[in-house]
Amino acid sequence: MSNELKLNQEQKRAIEYGEGPLLIVAGAGTGKTTVLTQRAFYLLEKKNLQAENVLALTFTEKAATEMEERLDKILPYAYTDLWVMTFHSFGQRILEDNALDIGLPSDFRLLDETGVWMLMKRNLDKFDLDYYRPLGNPTKFIKEMIKHFSRCKDELIQPQDYLDYAEKVRLNQGQRADEEVKLETKRLEEIANAYHTYQQILLEEEVLDFGDLINYTIKLFKERPNILKKYREQFKYILVDEFQDTNYAQYELVKLLAHPKNNITVVGDDDQSIYAFRGSSMNNILGFKKDYQNTQEIFLTQNYRSAQNILNLSYDFIQQNNPNRLEVKLSQGKNNLSKKLKAQNNQLAEIEVLQAISEDAEVQEVIQKIHQVLKKEGELSWNDFAILVRSNAQAKPFALGLEEANIPYNFVAASGLYEKNIVLDIIAYLKLLDNYHESSAVWRILNLNCFQIDPQVAVQLSHLAGKKAVSLYEVIRNYQRYLKLSPPTIKILDKIINLVEKHSQLVSDQSVWKIIWVFLVDSGYLKWIDSLPEARKQEIFSYLNQFYRKIQIFEKESETPRVKEFLEFFKLALESGERGKLANTVDEGPESVKVMTVHGSKGLEYKYVFIVGLVDKRFPSMERKEKIQIPDNLVKEEVLEGDVHLQEERRLFYVAMTRAKQGLYFTWALDYGGKQLKKPSIFLKELNLIQLEKGLTKEEKFNLDKLKSEIKEDTRKINKEDLKRLLPNRFSFSQISAYNTCPRQYYYAHILKIPSLGKHFFSYGKSMHLALQKFFQLVKARQDSSQGDLFAPANKEKKSQSENKLPVSEKELLEIYEQVWIDDWYQSSTDKKEYLEQGRKSLKEIYRDFKENPPQVKFLEKGFNVHFGDYSFKGNIDRVDQVQGGVQLIDYKTGNPKEKLSLADKEQLLIYQIAYEEVFQEKVENLRFHYLNNNTQVDFLGTDKELEKVREKLIQSIKKIYTCSFTASPAEYKCQYCDFKDICPFKV
Repeated sequence: MSNELKLNQEQKRAIEYGEGPLLIVAGAGTGKTTVLTQRAFYLLEKKNLQAENVLALTFTEKAATEMEERLDKILPYAYTDLWVMTFHSFGQRILEDNALDIGLPSDFRLLDETGVWMLMKRNLDKFDLDYYRPLGNPTKFIKEMIKHFSRCKDELIQPQDYLDYAEKVRLNQGQRADEEVKLETKRLEEIANAYHTYQQILLEEEVLDFGDLINYTIKLFKERPNILKKYREQFKYILVDEFQDTNYAQYELVKLLAHPKNNITVVGDDDQSIYAFRGSSMNNILGFKKDYQNTQEIFLTQNYRSAQNILNLSYDFIQQNNPNRLEVKLSQGKNNLSKKLKAQNNQLAEIEVLQAISEDAEVQEVIQKIHQVLKKEGELSWNDFAILVRSNAQAKPFALGLEEANIPYNFVAASGLYEKNIVLDIIAYLKLLDNYHESSAVWRILNLNCFQIDPQVAVQLSHLAGKKAVSLYEVIRNYQRYLKLSPPTIKILDKIINLVEKHSQLVSDQSVWKIIWVFLVDSGYLKWIDSLPEARKQEIFSYLNQFYRKIQIFEKESETPRVKEFLEFFKLALESGERGKLANTVDEGPESVKVMTVHGSKGLEYKYVFIVGLVDKRFPSMERKEKIQIPDNLVKEEVLEGDVHLQEERRLFYVAMTRAKQGLYFTWALDYGGKQLKKPSIFLKELNLIQLEKGLTKEEKFNLDKLKSEIKEDTRKINKEDLKRLLPNRFSFSQISAYNTCPRQYYYAHILKIPSLGKHFFSYGKSMHLALQKFFQLVKARQDSSQGDLFAPANKEKKSQSENKLPVSEKELLEIYEQVWIDDWYQSSTDKKEYLEQGRKSLKEIYRDFKENPPQVKFLEKGFNVHFGDYSFKGNIDRVDQVQGGVQLIDYKTGNPKEKLSLADKEQLLIYQIAYEEVFQEKVENLRFHYLNNNTQVDFLGTDKELEKVREKLIQSIKKIYTCSFTASPAEYKCQYCDFKDICPFKV
């Protein structure tokens, strides 16, 4: 192998394994990701395969991204896009290409749980509900029904299966059945019919939920053997990460794809199966050997993370889940299979139980211990500490305690975006524009940091509103009647009134994001954020960017994407229980103590780990069974022996313990504020670390001031290494172009990721791109299956009339254009109409040219990755045509052609020329800019000298980016068109 790594014997065996099924049992900290990545690399290099021949399926987007980035670093050559993705992403990609073959629209929309909730509420009258539609709260059970339908799809239970089962139960109940039996039968029929109705509504609305992505992919493969055969031939090897967390349907999909060669490698650890609430099935990993009799098993037991005493304690603890463990199942008839992990260091970790009288005292114990370890060990970072909680609710006291102690922390939560101040501020302003009398919204706007109103003045205004029985906004608008204010305060109040009046005029005909953007700019809110310390600035802009993506989804899917409709959408989202998903930023930002749930810590490691709140009914938690359970007769997997919930909690606790490298601390308190005092967790007894009758320590006064004085106040500062972590692993032409234009522009767009206003010509350009892409895809779908290319080969001397005829009409092309048209960011309806008509006119001319000279299209929207020196570059080629002697690369443009192209103008296609020849080992004969507006083409080809110059310039640009120097290079012509001119302090 070309990349040198120190691998142990078992790792090498796993990586270099040949044909057939392979089960890699990878214990915590044994280098699972390294082995999986190196196996993919080994298969690609040693088996001489293309990137598309290896399919790697992961459980999370984060895991897929990490594996793809690692592969990119070690692959010595350029390649097309890797098939490294989650199960759901895989299903979505397959269905987008083949949905029409099973009667699904190829442009289906994917709904998340909140979108599904809204869909069900909107169509509630179509469900014949009685049991599950209580009069007082008709929507009470929507969330539970959605969860139930999702679990059915995890089990591959189709609506018809459920209906047939309900009918069978009804027929078997007998005439003498008592009322309880009849009621249960009726309930079963109701939920079966609801499932059927739900699926019909999804089809009618042309939307899918996440479960559909797997189920319909399986349906496609089973009903269209020719398509299944194509993908079986493509994916010569399949790798599955975190196999213990797959569900029944996902495993069935893998088995279907892998057959008959069964070159399938699964990597997992049954002791770390912790996602039963998401439908994951322990049976998959426990039963893999049964499904594949000739499976080779490899146990990875050399741990590169933890001290041996942590590993011993963890191993002894998880034994209590026997016999429902892989070690026991595979050891039947064998004596040499052991999952006991062996540390590769000679350290002994500190393992300690911290007891406290109250929850506050427990928090103080943890903070004091962190400080003690810091002082004792030296050369430690805040990043070396993690506090793990069983649920998000238990994290708040620790977050508040760390904040009070001046210790930087990062509460790594999966949700909570809608509770962030910047989101609440934006929503408040939109509410104010929608209704001036929304006094709570006015109060929030009045107190924004960017306005700097004296708090006493704000209180006076609010008091007056109550006294006069008018809205707060009315008081502000008529402040001169009531109060004598200072000139600076008057100026601010006048500014707020003017902003509201100005922006109110935009509400009826402008998009939601346009309104938000002008508010953020005109109020000075963006400038205020940009003036904050780097760490805080990055945090707030991250929340803004995440909220922007939510707004984008709304604007894309709503027929009337205006403020009033968005506020109603947002209200429904909150009603559904959504708190707003948060991006995983555990690896970003300045040094900080991490506070997170044990589930969130999976795959991570820290030198010192605190597992807190270890009391009865908290950890292990109380079992909360699903309110609507799948009938046992419909469940396809075997039920495990014993207390399944307790076993799951033990595995979760095992995961928490094995995150620690050098220190593991278990903490609990007697009093958490309830009526009864708490007992320590049963897990502490099972660990033999504490006797339940042992007395508690006395509560000591916490010297917070002394501790704060010892902790530096500048711990939140971001250094160059922190910034480097925010840089992409792979660069694109647009990123490098932004940096070369102005490093500050790059900083705003790609480091802070500040969302900006769109531009109408981008909307127009994307509409034209999509129209041509969909057109060619439709041609391909209709093309005679015997032809390998989209159109009849151009090199045939004799072509029949039917071979020259396009299988898609001009009318259909224009209809596609209408369907994909994006009408965002146009200055007026007149502008929009003119651009729409310009596109129609251009496409008619383009179609006539295609009809006379059909191109031999080889690829559409072809993605690639290529290395330039030590750096990785990614791109996407609009179209690749086969021509005499090689290929022609085409890039669509909607601007006007230049009389003469400079080297800078050619740069993007020259990079694509280098990349294509390296990826496909095929000569590029021509590069073409196709200017769509007037249907003209400009052809050229890079010389060796030009290609080398472009390559060197690209490498130097990336090197400069890695210096993390983002000093502005202002110039009038650049600043005039910059998206961030309204906030940049350096504009000219």
